[in-house]
Amino acid sequence: MPKDVRPNKVRTLEKEIWLAAPLETVFDFFSDAHNLEEITPPILKFRVLTPRPIPMEQGTLIDYKLSLRGFPMKWRTRIAVWEPPRRFVDMQLRGPYRWWHHTHTFESHNGGTRCKDIVEYQHLGGPIIDKLLVRPDVEKIFAYREQKMVELFGGAS
Repeated sequence: MPKDVRPNKVRTLEKEIWLAAPLETVFDFFSDAHNLEEITPPILKFRVLTPRPIPMEQGTLIDYKLSLRGFPMKWRTRIAVWEPPRRFVDMQLRGPYRWWHHTHTFESHNGGTRCKDIVEYQHLGGPIIDKLLVRPDVEKIFAYREQKMVELFGGAS
């Protein structure tokens, strides 16, 4: 299956947070892929391999390395949509998932910025593997990310 064709059965995670910083400030932070290292749990040993500067635009490829449950792996994403300062979408081309499509949206709200993440993912395991391993891991990653974003910009989930 081509990497840009959405499979039939995907799981979805949606998260929303309000940050006490202007839209442009928050979007600028996310515009630097290297900032992902700061908001990713240390246990993943996440590192951006693509050297700075990474010109963010539709089609940009970004390479990472990480360790998932102790297994080192590489991850490559492509920026499928780039609409500053409102939205961007990254899609996995190579990595731990069969499908990973992550939509980031940003909007000015109550003097700050509302950030929303919608992640569609599919992995090799079935519902039991998702319930016991994958979903809890993804939830923990986004909980850590939320905590770090509040530390950086102030706000509340």
